Amino acid sequence: MKKLISILLVLVMLVCICAACSTAANGKPSIGCTIYKFDDTFMTSVRNTIAAEAKDASGNEIATVDIVDCQNSQPTCNDKIDMFITKKVSALAINMVDRTASGVIIDKAKAAKTPIVFFNREPLAEDMAKWDKVYYVGAHAEESGVMEGQMLIDYWKANPTMDTNKDGVMQYVLIKGEPGHQDSEARAKYSVETIEKAGIKTEQLAVDFANWDRVKGQEKMAAFLTSNSGKIEAVIACNDDMALGAIEALKAAGYFTADKFMPVVGVDATAPGLAAIKEGTLLGTAYNDGINQGKATFKLAYLLAKGEKPTKENVGYDIVDGKYVWVPYKGITKANMSEVPQ
Repeated sequence: MKKLISILLVLVMLVCICAACSTAANGKPSIGCTIYKFDDTFMTSVRNTIAAEAKDASGNEIATVDIVDCQNSQPTCNDKIDMFITKKVSALAINMVDRTASGVIIDKAKAAKTPIVFFNREPLAEDMAKWDKVYYVGAHAEESGVMEGQMLIDYWKANPTMDTNKDGVMQYVLIKGEPGHQDSEARAKYSVETIEKAGIKTEQLAVDFANWDRVKGQEKMAAFLTSNSGKIEAVIACNDDMALGAIEALKAAGYFTADKFMPVVGVDATAPGLAAIKEGTLLGTAYNDGINQGKATFKLAYLLAKGEKPTKENVGYDIVDGKYVWVPYKGITKANMSEVPQ
């Protein structure tokens, strides 16, 4: 029995060693990638791009990329990352659930000498400074907030009837993503600041979080309409999914029929968001370039996985402060929808 147990232990060790070495068996670098949740519309675009970039023009795999769903749970994300490190992947590409938990992940990756690229959810600056093989790909969220505000400014000036109570004040409701998320907070802040800097007074009637979710956005908007009947003049949503949810609630309340219109703005320029712009229910959105974010994330991880130092020349993007790739937003309305890649 003791001999049998010893043999079994050896076999288990061999299996573990083979699993750890399997990433190098085909001679291709391996990348372990986490997504905070697969059913997020924008992150689906980033995820699909990362997967596509792992193949060359002929469809041949240039790197093994394992993309997993964290199901909006940071403990699940931690477990997935531990699994990748145990398997000795060549690099990590991480979309965190909770960005404040990045420090522990960086410590583990550094100990295992596994380079790491975070994307979409930016770690704290002090965590980014822990190691020279930590990078981030994302967008300056304040840009999107400014664009949302500018769309409402343009509509306010071109359509005096938007001021339904004729008090010279833009009464709005705000649907934010999730508490503490840097994009959600920046979009909310800069959209309103932009409107006020244009000389338009504002009044926030209601604000709530819908966690980037369309159904929750619809529920929040329905509640806003109930508590602020006839008072709302604009809807600022921190992404397209929540904006589309708000539009569904507005439709149920009789908006977007005849001359009853409500300006709603979002962020991401997702395919459903663009369809809503085309039909005239979504006023505008800020194009969050998931394609280029996905390309930059893969390229950084791929080069790091091969032991190469990323530069502007081999990545194809500016690397700010030696760690950050920033992909710009673009304001999108019906007039320039064609500028968003389909």
